[in-house]
Amino acid sequence: MWLRIPHWTNWNAVLNRTEIYKSGFVALIGAPNAGKSTLLNRILGQKISITSSKPQTTRNRILGVRHYDQGQMVFLDTPGIHHAHSKLNQRMVSTATSTLSEVDAILWVLDASTPSYADSERLIAHLLHTSPAPVILCANKADLVSEETLQGSIGRVKPGQSFHRILPVSALRGTGIKPLLDEIERLLPEGPPYFPPDMVTDLPERFLAAEIIREKVIRLCSQEIPHAVAVTVDSFKEKEAKEMVVIQATIHLERDSQKGILIGKEGKMLKRIGSSSRKDLEALLGVQVYLELWVRVQRDWRKKDRAIQDFGY
Repeated sequence: MWLRIPHWTNWNAVLNRTEIYKSGFVALIGAPNAGKSTLLNRILGQKISITSSKPQTTRNRILGVRHYDQGQMVFLDTPGIHHAHSKLNQRMVSTATSTLSEVDAILWVLDASTPSYADSERLIAHLLHTSPAPVILCANKADLVSEETLQGSIGRVKPGQSFHRILPVSALRGTGIKPLLDEIERLLPEGPPYFPPDMVTDLPERFLAAEIIREKVIRLCSQEIPHAVAVTVDSFKEKEAKEMVVIQATIHLERDSQKGILIGKEGKMLKRIGSSSRKDLEALLGVQVYLELWVRVQRDWRKKDRAIQDFGY
């Protein structure tokens, strides 16, 4: 089952169109914490990709579809590109870079408010140097900086690059999004839609549920835990008679000390994670959610290929 959207797209007009219809794939790439997932959620008008202030929140390629009467934009949100050392991070970067050969356009999402990821930016510049797809530089978080700082941030990645356009945006506030979408539309090729009109992502609801729970762990817990956490959904049952979904999930950690932090005194932290997750899950699924969470220690899972694969990375 995929996540559906309201039927606001005029699909009869699409099927019987006399004007040009355009469709294509667009990759979002950038350094960790540049705001790629926030930008994707803003473009789609709903949340399908989890976000936090901590780097490497996104671990998989996330597909999101924007429908409009004259076309269909298929966005691919990717993990932050960086010099990876652990097996998990290497897998994440590989996922991001492999996407570049599959798309009609690339959005390089640049955090204009910080120069902290210069190494990542040099790596991205190298990857894009031979890319056949046109590249739009999205200078994100432009609302947080002066014009001088904004131009300085753009200037540090501009040398040697051939950008189709450079556009300042604020994914959080939504400014600059319409000019960006207009530019993407101009780059898309003519062609039929790739996905049904009520489909916003190809990700199963079980995956989205696991991601929402992981987001709450990342946001609520200390610096040590976010990178060590993985979530699996053990059971996802729809009870149509009660208009309810019952979800049982396991939060996996690497050390016993992390387990104590995550559960918290008298289980208070785990309850906060569960309560916050449930609210987002009910908003996502449109029904009441009963959520049970378990915590398990799987030592050094990020160093083990089998565990990384089992967790879906």
